[in-house]
Amino acid sequence: MEYKHMKTMDAKPSLLGFGCMRFPLDEDGNIDEATAEQMLDKAINEGVNYIDTAYPYHNGQSELFVGKMLKKYPRNQLYLATKLPIWLLNTKEDVKAMFEKQLERLDVEMIDFYLIHALDKEKWQKVIDLEVLPFLESMKQAGKIRYLGFSFHDEFDTFQNILLYHDWDFCQIQLNYMDTQIQAGMKGYHLANKLDIPIVVMEPIKGGRLVNLPDDLKARLIDCDPSRSIASWALAWVASLPNVKVVLSGMSTMKQVIDNLKTFSRFIPLNEEELRLIDEIAADLHTRVNNGCTGCGYCMPCPFGVDIPANFKLWNESVMYQDDQKSLIQYVELGSKQAKFCQQCGKCEKECPQHLSIRQDLAAVAKSYNQR
Repeated sequence: MEYKHMKTMDAKPSLLGFGCMRFPLDEDGNIDEATAEQMLDKAINEGVNYIDTAYPYHNGQSELFVGKMLKKYPRNQLYLATKLPIWLLNTKEDVKAMFEKQLERLDVEMIDFYLIHALDKEKWQKVIDLEVLPFLESMKQAGKIRYLGFSFHDEFDTFQNILLYHDWDFCQIQLNYMDTQIQAGMKGYHLANKLDIPIVVMEPIKGGRLVNLPDDLKARLIDCDPSRSIASWALAWVASLPNVKVVLSGMSTMKQVIDNLKTFSRFIPLNEEELRLIDEIAADLHTRVNNGCTGCGYCMPCPFGVDIPANFKLWNESVMYQDDQKSLIQYVELGSKQAKFCQQCGKCEKECPQHLSIRQDLAAVAKSYNQR
């Protein structure tokens, strides 16, 4: 197993981190604990030492299961990471109560890597208003938190503001070879690197979508290296970035565990030829879209509540990644923001810098998902 030294901290986590948000489920929709335990055992026995969970994962079951499972191992053998769900908190007292509840659920006295969960501009303001950082720093002083960081889902400007506000031990961002220009993206990576803040990466395979590539693109990767799985290419791209210290993978099957262990055993960063191939794959994928929406948001807000960029993002990604089922599920989750609620008023088209036929395309989106 490859390990990365976090030189600003006394930590040496495994480059592969086990994300505990996609465990296999039993017939009742709960964690299949027997199978999940086998998967964790396999990963830990092969050298994985970074275990990442969070309060809401698996409807609150993940922390409880992970806490119970890790009792099998010496406490100093593993790094335990979990996250503060700031959106559930309304008072300073709530922050303290939540932290103490997580210690209890995990049945530990100290959390190695503690993150403020899924920060965006709105949640960050809540962190300030509730004086979360002074409390968490006091928990570090008390020996209940080892390292303090945050996970992030918003635009670069907000990421920069958060990163510069506090002396963070580490940060966690979404990054993969298709998402270099969204959220924190590569600009965020370079900023953290400049500030000497170690990075943990989530969504390296874009929620599984970078496994479901078009057949001709899969063939190019296989031709380059038949010994690699398609997933391993995406993981290796992220892991080849020097300041990425942990690559999280939310593994759901033993097969995924074994494949990921193969990727990170005696890990060798991608060479120039391989990186160039990934760049070509990404560029090709970006051309395989239904329309040219850039997600700029100038068309918003819609008078009728339609989330125009979100609808187009799903519509385009369903083509790019040949993943109709996941796209349909996410479209249903849009609820009242779905394309079918467009009233064809045309306000959006007057604002669109790309001059897209938004009304026509929204109708195509609605027709596309309603026919599946």
